[in-house]
Amino acid sequence: MKTTIRTVIAAAALLIPAMAPMGSAQAQNLRIGLREDPDILDPTLSRTYVGRIVYMAICDKLFDINERLEVVPQLATAHRWENPTTLIITLRDGVRFHDGEPMDAEAVRYSINRHLTMQGSFRRSEISEIDRVEVVDPRTVRIILKTPSASFLSALTDRAGMIVSPKAAEAAGRNFGNRPVCAGPFRFVERVAQERIVVERFREYWDAANIHFDRVTYLPIPDNTVRLANLQSGAVEFVERMEPDDMATIGRTRNLRAIAVDELGYQGITINNGNGERANTPLGRDARVRQALELAIDRAAINQVVYEGMYTPTRQPFPPANPFHVSDFPPTERNVDRARALLREAGVTTPFPVELTVPNNPDLRQVGEVIQSMAAEAGFAVTLRAMEFASSLQAATRGEFQTYLVGWSGRVDPDGNIFTFTRTGGGQNDGRYSNPEVDRLLDAARIELDVEKRRDLYAQAVRLAFGQDVSRIYLWHRKNIMAHAARLTGYRPVSDGMIRLQGMRFQ
Repeated sequence: MKTTIRTVIAAAALLIPAMAPMGSAQAQNLRIGLREDPDILDPTLSRTYVGRIVYMAICDKLFDINERLEVVPQLATAHRWENPTTLIITLRDGVRFHDGEPMDAEAVRYSINRHLTMQGSFRRSEISEIDRVEVVDPRTVRIILKTPSASFLSALTDRAGMIVSPKAAEAAGRNFGNRPVCAGPFRFVERVAQERIVVERFREYWDAANIHFDRVTYLPIPDNTVRLANLQSGAVEFVERMEPDDMATIGRTRNLRAIAVDELGYQGITINNGNGERANTPLGRDARVRQALELAIDRAAINQVVYEGMYTPTRQPFPPANPFHVSDFPPTERNVDRARALLREAGVTTPFPVELTVPNNPDLRQVGEVIQSMAAEAGFAVTLRAMEFASSLQAATRGEFQTYLVGWSGRVDPDGNIFTFTRTGGGQNDGRYSNPEVDRLLDAARIELDVEKRRDLYAQAVRLAFGQDVSRIYLWHRKNIMAHAARLTGYRPVSDGMIRLQGMRFQ
């Protein structure tokens, strides 16, 4: 979806002065256009995708993933399972935080315990298997789990594995996100909300030889057309998550490059089942009403109208390339007559009002409008509530929504795509969905080491949570479309959509 030329010019006029040329030092400074402004820059408390992109600069993790989606060491150098519930991690020697403090086993113990105990932590449910963390020596950590876990190591490749400076975290308390101190290749300099985040090279970084920029500036540019215009003009050198119809434009421009990578996650509609008063409606209480809403939606048509057919319609959190994809659980076909019949069975008076919260991006607003039109034919009166993305996440946490169009960038292990969103008490279960049998299945899958048995447990949970209960309406699996100046080299496309700065440079 494209905005008008007037809108583009007006928005670009506002943005480009903040990205003015940087003189002779420009070759060492990278500017990245983000689709949204991140939420708080605290690994324990944050949950935005764009926040994770910024963390790639400032907060290294114990482990990372590579292009083959394999877990690889980062702050760690090795790991071994002493037994099914005891993980030994060896740490990299000589690593320092941006405040000069040592990144050692005590810092790892502190950071993991912070994730587990801090009020409002979104990491707690991701690593809830932990019983305790022990310091063996300055370079060795022992993590003891309550039960065996097939997913635990994967959790340490994201924010749960980010290590913060204990000294800085203790001094700042809940304000740590205003000036985060970690052990990544860049140190935090400044943040102006909705305008820019600036980081500068940390000269003492353990892998300094692979860092080639003196400064990186992240600029929130929600409008895809404006983001592309800034790339074309040279106001930024890299932009993330462009629209499918931008691929052709970028392909015709000699000094630009575009890469499309299948992502690990999904886009869907979260339904408020039990989070406060907004859940106290027939939609929140009756699965028949939720099923009717799902049957009113034509996923393939939305994909074609808004995304040129480039995405993959879905009804589940696991994309087709994931070995845990449930192949016999395809997307529902649109059936307006059946949707109307379900509303009658539920005793709902039509048109039934539904509010859909939509992040304030042009393509998602268009998706909301298409859903609004489709749902009307089935007896729903959908109103759209467009919000800035980070604010919409905060509202969802508080239960201030009825339905919410939101995506998830995905994780390598299937647990990362379903547990925290679906399990009772899950850190990102914004709708407060709860089903004891689903909980049992997810708990069992988390600790099951036999792949076939684990696959069956997830398949059962998917059919129950998203088929019978319709706790969430999954819509499609996206492609991450990244674009950058041709003179920028070294970008490694990985399906998690992160921008890893190691090895990137200007020719």
